[in-house]
Amino acid sequence: MAHLPHAHPDHQEAHPGGHGHHGHGPGDIDWAVMAPLLEAQAELFTPLYGTVMAWLREKAPEPGLIVDAGSGPGVVSCLFAEAFPGARVVAVDGSDPLLERARARAARLGLADRLGTLTGELPGVLDELEYPADLLWAGNSLHHLGDQRAALAAFAERLAPGGTLALLEGGLPARFLARDIGIGRPGLQARIDVVQEDWFSRMRAELPGSVAETEDWPALLASAVLEPTGTRSFLLDLPAPVSDQARAYVAAELNRLREALDGGITAEDRATLDRLLDPDDEASVHRRSDLFVLKAYTVYTAVRAA
Repeated sequence: MAHLPHAHPDHQEAHPGGHGHHGHGPGDIDWAVMAPLLEAQAELFTPLYGTVMAWLREKAPEPGLIVDAGSGPGVVSCLFAEAFPGARVVAVDGSDPLLERARARAARLGLADRLGTLTGELPGVLDELEYPADLLWAGNSLHHLGDQRAALAAFAERLAPGGTLALLEGGLPARFLARDIGIGRPGLQARIDVVQEDWFSRMRAELPGSVAETEDWPALLASAVLEPTGTRSFLLDLPAPVSDQARAYVAAELNRLREALDGGITAEDRATLDRLLDPDDEASVHRRSDLFVLKAYTVYTAVRAA
């Protein structure tokens, strides 16, 4: 059973297109290696998560237990603890190195008495929770599970009567650059999107027990015997000129994409990415005055009948 605060994946971004990839195939993701990028992105996206949590407070105003299913390094778990000061939060993930970072973050923020962790693979590990969740958050973690319909049913079973499931899936790909950036062929990010979609399909197909599903999330939530209660998209809009934090995040993201998608992009686009990542190049993201960050996340909510 999970005990707070020391009970032992929101891999908020975990495929090339806004989620992370390491290794030789779509399923080879080294979450410990990904940890700094996951943390940097979640920290940069804090304003977006703030609006998400304000919206969720309207749906679950006083949750006693919040479960972050697929918490990664715990940035969002800690944001939940801050946004809902009366709640206990359990960060659940299959990677103990990431959960170690979550525990360290909670300790730094003075939240260790209200944030616990639970290590294991979703969705089965949720059976180890001592109490049902009043709010269960799954942020970009469901798509890492082969049978998403079965996983949603398992999530629903771990909700208290009247409890809310909040599912973050989809949205729009991130944009950092204009269509024509003055080097290479215009439309670089749009072409990368196509390669990432192919990568994502392969990743999904190679998951254990993979089942193809039409991504009609309200319908899938209803199939889990939940009542859909809302859908809303949230925007992160950081216009140029961006902060050093945003610039570092963009550089890290493009570097990861350059490595992950090397075989799927043209030599011309690889050369453009190399210039964008070269700190000594005036056209690089380290120096560009036109760099920005624009990203949309979509959240779906549903409630378990009381």
